[in-house]
Amino acid sequence: MTSYKEGLNQITTFIFDVDGVLTDGKVILYKDEVVRSLSSRDGYAMQYAAKMGYTILILTGGSSNSVKERLLLLGVKEVILSAKNKKQEYELLRSNYSFTNEQVLYMGDDIPDFQVLKEVGVATCPQDAVAEIKAICDYQSPFNGGQHCVRDVIEQTLRVQGKWFQEDAFEW
Repeated sequence: MTSYKEGLNQITTFIFDVDGVLTDGKVILYKDEVVRSLSSRDGYAMQYAAKMGYTILILTGGSSNSVKERLLLLGVKEVILSAKNKKQEYELLRSNYSFTNEQVLYMGDDIPDFQVLKEVGVATCPQDAVAEIKAICDYQSPFNGGQHCVRDVIEQTLRVQGKWFQEDAFEW
């Protein structure tokens, strides 16, 4: 790929990790529950992209059904929980949704994301991703996980494709 921005022209599918990408990676234990915090700005951008016809998928090692339910309400097509082998799960998603590697922007932050990041058209990570992930990504968001890094890459992609800030998309 010539440049990160040129690669965004091909994107039709966004795939995100949850912990460390959609969240800040902190896990709060409350009684018998694990509580996570998601950014409303990331949620808005995912909802907007879904409305504009993009496929949004989640690939996470986490197992929170409440996170899954929330993301599905935002227009996410599928949430793969408890992914032990993310590359294998990615291959299944690619087969089920018929996208090419070049059409995918993936954002991950840690070692389990490494193999998928090497496959996709545009590999991205939050600013606070681990060094091994930063080393292979086409783009590092200036934002940390859970702090609008997802909004950052969605907005950039839609701007490059001329689909951001469409006035007729304001009604939900």
